[in-house]
Amino acid sequence: MARTTIDRLIINSPYEEPKYHWHYDRQTRTFELVEGRRPAGYVVATPGSKSFDDPGIFVEIPLVNQIRPRVKAWREAGYPGVTTITRRLLEYWHDPEEFDRRRFFFCQLEAAETLIWLTEAPPAERVGIEIPGDGGAFLRRCCKMATGTGKTIVMAMVIAWHILNKVANPQDARFSKNVLVIAPGLTVKQRLAVLEPAAEGNYYEVFSIVPPAFLDKLRQGKVLVRNWHALAWESEEQIRERKSVDKRGVKSDEAYAREVLGEMANASNLLVINDEAHHAWRVNQEAEGKSLRARDLKDSAAEATVWVGGLDRLHRSRGILTCYDFSATPFAPSGKKSSEETLFGWIVSDFGLNDAIESGLVKTPRVVVRDDAVPDAKTYKSRLYHIYNDPEVRDDLNRRAEPHEPLPDLVLNAYYLLGYDWRETWRAWKAAGLPTPPAACDDHRL
Repeated sequence: MARTTIDRLIINSPYEEPKYHWHYDRQTRTFELVEGRRPAGYVVATPGSKSFDDPGIFVEIPLVNQIRPRVKAWREAGYPGVTTITRRLLEYWHDPEEFDRRRFFFCQLEAAETLIWLTEAPPAERVGIEIPGDGGAFLRRCCKMATGTGKTIVMAMVIAWHILNKVANPQDARFSKNVLVIAPGLTVKQRLAVLEPAAEGNYYEVFSIVPPAFLDKLRQGKVLVRNWHALAWESEEQIRERKSVDKRGVKSDEAYAREVLGEMANASNLLVINDEAHHAWRVNQEAEGKSLRARDLKDSAAEATVWVGGLDRLHRSRGILTCYDFSATPFAPSGKKSSEETLFGWIVSDFGLNDAIESGLVKTPRVVVRDDAVPDAKTYKSRLYHIYNDPEVRDDLNRRAEPHEPLPDLVLNAYYLLGYDWRETWRAWKAAGLPTPPAACDDHRL
């Protein structure tokens, strides 16, 4: 097909595997509508580029691109090797008679099917698939899903798949009916309450994730949603620094597990689900020494240490059967420059932002250009709001600079846009007869 500019962004159905994608040509700076699905991957900034409109470089994820065609062939062959319960769920999720009540997006089904394939497909189907770990003792698998594609529903699908299989066959060691969901904050924790089978408005009923006849069996499992702060514990150093007559030492792994798990304290072989799993990366000495100097990254490392360290303690005391990670941006600092990040090596499924846009799953961006070609501040609102943590400028903003060094381009753009917007507002106010300017500064300064 001929190269062109993009005349429409939505080119695929959200309910089917993508059939087309927009391919960007860096040399001509144009797009080509190409048949076939975009390879799994992500975009990194062009080395040395400081331009705000840098399209970046696309980097493939080989493991996902190796798994995708096998899952597709397995799906088309009728899911050989799965249990009776799993087959019933898969048929139910694809049942056209349910489409009036709910219809799952392709990306949701593919993510769930990939995790099922890795667990239940015949071993011959998975020959040659090597999934690296994070350096810890428990198994991790990550589904990379763009924000807005409905990963909470996928979590519910995965939970139902595990619990119903374990209830039907308690001896099957591949499954667990005790699920621990870790949230990155209290707001998200409240939102994830829908994953509890007995909760009002739970997703299993609202989105018909399980046949009605299976609901009672689903409630035989336990789902515990915890904020990552609940995984924290006092270290020996913290206990020593605390001036108190309380001489108790660090909690044992057993006592820690009982405190964290509460009503699920006696459970073992847990299924763990990490929401926004990019917060749960394993800190190493190289990263601590080189990339964690900036305060924001030190805070991230502290959170990551508590999150993953807490799971390590639970694994030692109760055993973690599998840990499923869900994130739109599953990266961790690499241990080099803080602007460089490392993709999680255990990503097994990917549906990125470009795929989501082209399937109509997320709002499409609109670039606003003024008559005088000055960029609109609204275009960069999200970046300017978090400018001190923007990967393009955070290194420069968190180090000592020489007097002659210029500010980063993004910061200069923010400064100019702020002044431009103030001037436009002042002119509008003045035309309306308002005597007070929008900011306490002289008119001639902008």
